[in-house]
Amino acid sequence: MQILQYILDLGPTVMLPLVIFILGICLKQGIGKSLRSGITIGVGFVGINLVIGLLTDNLGPAAQEMADRFNLGLSVVDVGWPGASPMAWSSTIAMVAIPVAILVNVLMLVTKMTRVVNVDIWNIWHMTFTGAIILAATGNFWFAIIGVVVHSAFVYKLGDWFAPTVNKHFGLEGIAIPHGSGTWSAPFAVVIDAIIDKIPGVKKVNINSSKIEERFGVVGEPVIIGAVLGIVIGFLAGYPVSDVLQLGIQMAAVMVLMPTVVKFIMEGLMPIAEAAQAILDKRFQGQQYYIGLDPALLLGNSQVVAASLIFVPLTLVIAILIPGNQVLPFGDLATIGFFVSMAVGIHKGNLFRTVISGAFIMSITIWIANMMVGVHTKLATDTGNISSGQVASLDQGGAPITFILKELFQLQNLVPLLIIGGIYVFSIIFTYVQFKREKI
Repeated sequence: MQILQYILDLGPTVMLPLVIFILGICLKQGIGKSLRSGITIGVGFVGINLVIGLLTDNLGPAAQEMADRFNLGLSVVDVGWPGASPMAWSSTIAMVAIPVAILVNVLMLVTKMTRVVNVDIWNIWHMTFTGAIILAATGNFWFAIIGVVVHSAFVYKLGDWFAPTVNKHFGLEGIAIPHGSGTWSAPFAVVIDAIIDKIPGVKKVNINSSKIEERFGVVGEPVIIGAVLGIVIGFLAGYPVSDVLQLGIQMAAVMVLMPTVVKFIMEGLMPIAEAAQAILDKRFQGQQYYIGLDPALLLGNSQVVAASLIFVPLTLVIAILIPGNQVLPFGDLATIGFFVSMAVGIHKGNLFRTVISGAFIMSITIWIANMMVGVHTKLATDTGNISSGQVASLDQGGAPITFILKELFQLQNLVPLLIIGGIYVFSIIFTYVQFKREKI
């Protein structure tokens, strides 16, 4: 257990390359190729962290200044996944959750219930967080384990269902995303996409960064869009002109750098993915398998980056409009693209549709995060992550799967459970039908 905790403490930038190196050796790629793949992926994740840091250090404070300036009355700060994941790993269930999540994956593969081979051990923190929240809410260890099992099985199936979208739209052949905020929110986007398809006129509206660039020339390029959005946010934050311009350049840099650093991950990943696919094809002829990886891969898509920047101010507006909400989106604003990334693929890059489904997704997310403040704070206190105040998080703290499982064991918010649970279950069933029809 101490060895496992030591590896986890290394963080994803070291742990995932280590897993990839070991996997490469097991796949007979040789020490040299395996080492190169692992290090290249590590470089990519360091690059992503630097870009996210650029967002967190500059866009985060601007968003908070904007909230303070307009007196939005949002008193509970969203600590984001950087704050929520340590709570999961510090919980008493963490060391049990990892082997449980892996065992669920193995059993589902053996029984052919999934085709996703999850190698991204770090992101088991999502399943762990669900178990930790249930444990904090009920005090029942076995309820917590059930939460980990159900969450794990559920996201592995989501990985199956949306692998075609990941492969076709994002060009990530043989890859699935069986975790992360984008995956659990994707069923909402499937339903909304089908609804828009039924609305005359609206269904023909198609806006994406390529069309914007085509129509407006240089002004429509992603780098310009990023600069404009940065300047607008800086202006709304009340920054002086020099700082407004600085923020504009920084957001322009994000639009350029994010797709670039993701390429390093793909460069390191593809030899491993191809080797794994070749072995699986040989042993299980006619069956296609997917390698389960981090949703950060989707941030390499320019439409996802554009949607990310659009949803920074939009998420703050949504937080203001939700009645009774106390959560100030902050920590997850830098990674808001995770929440809408899969929606971008489902809508085939149509930013018009992404804004509609994304607004719904973020509304549900913030509503849930607000209701989870009490138990989230208890978890943070129990794990020693805070000593006073209240906390929330959008990533996982605002996830329907975590909220529904927690409420089923506690029945504290019955009406919201019926509303959110009803909508989500319908969306999942609808998504399953669409998957069977090969429409996603």
